Amino acid sequence: MEEAQRIQSLPPYLFARVDEKIANAKAKGVDVISLGIGDPDLPTPDHIIDELVKAVRNPENHRYPSYVGMLEFRQAVAEWYKRRSNIVLDPKKEVMTLIGSKEGIAHIALCYLNQGDIALVPDPGYPVYGIGTLLAGGVPYTMPLRAENGFLPDLEAIPEEIAQKAKLMFLNYPNNPTGAVADKTFYLKAIAFAKKYDIIICHDGPYSEIAFKGFKPLSFLEIPGAMEVGIEFHSMSKTYNMTGWRIGWAAGNARVIEALGRIKSNIDSGVFQAIQEAAIVGLLGNQEIIAELCKIYQERQDIVIEGLTALGWSVERPKATIYVWAKVPKGYTSTSFCELVLEKTGVVVTPGNGYGEYGEGYFRISLTISTERLREALARIKDSLGNFEF
Repeated sequence: MEEAQRIQSLPPYLFARVDEKIANAKAKGVDVISLGIGDPDLPTPDHIIDELVKAVRNPENHRYPSYVGMLEFRQAVAEWYKRRSNIVLDPKKEVMTLIGSKEGIAHIALCYLNQGDIALVPDPGYPVYGIGTLLAGGVPYTMPLRAENGFLPDLEAIPEEIAQKAKLMFLNYPNNPTGAVADKTFYLKAIAFAKKYDIIICHDGPYSEIAFKGFKPLSFLEIPGAMEVGIEFHSMSKTYNMTGWRIGWAAGNARVIEALGRIKSNIDSGVFQAIQEAAIVGLLGNQEIIAELCKIYQERQDIVIEGLTALGWSVERPKATIYVWAKVPKGYTSTSFCELVLEKTGVVVTPGNGYGEYGEGYFRISLTISTERLREALARIKDSLGNFEF
């Protein structure tokens, strides 16, 4: 039973490995505090749940949904963009419902990459950018994200022959795992680069609403020229605490959206319509819940930053996202440090090299856990490991 080459080349999925480590530690009786996976611990807002309960009881929703998503949901997405960033979208041609944005990110490579074609992939970055490229038979070309560049890719460093062969470029700001943000100047440069080399930009923006101290991240689609060269993936997961519901969208260039729809209609049967109806209420309903959510994450971020600083870390405070990205101490690799923390304290943090070669030397903390458990995690690290040298 020989496996296909396309999956033989795949590494184990990062968060599946994290889950395995957690399960092994728990089996040994360890009280594990997981700061590893970015899965919100807070519940989905009640008004969204109430709408789902009502919609589930409607027998019309028990049948196959639309392949591209309910028009009403796509209209709600368009209204959300108009309200947020004054972006005007045609919900029929420029918006598509996804089974969570991860699915769309993986499938977009199938739309455009032939065997050996190149996709420009940020490193460190969400693993699915590269995995989707590999599954399509493409070749991921690494765009290093370095601290000295604000964790933005240096587009001028991409060799001419690579740029000419590239078909896709994945970008993600606010960024996972680094927490970096991008400004208009960078986006304009990326759009000019894409136009010059006929590259489609796939911007992944699921953290745009989790921001602090009045900062408002840009949507890629609000930048002049963006609609000509690309699309934006987004999700209900982080903004509305709906990770398990599996609903998101792609929006932007109509030709790219149509191509993605052709792939999806041959692979999946769309999102359960009751979930779409509930998501509409989320997008169009009370948005004050997002401000409250940001306050909670701000408090958690403060606990982590202050706790690490007291132990000798110098940590950049992210303007957005649910993560803190920090350097490992001297004498450790990303993996060895994270293994030490788990072994000595029962606390799970994610090794930076799990996000790519240029994540080596860092680890990521997720803020998706209560303030009490965050404080306990930092106390364990202090008591068991003490101060470090950097």
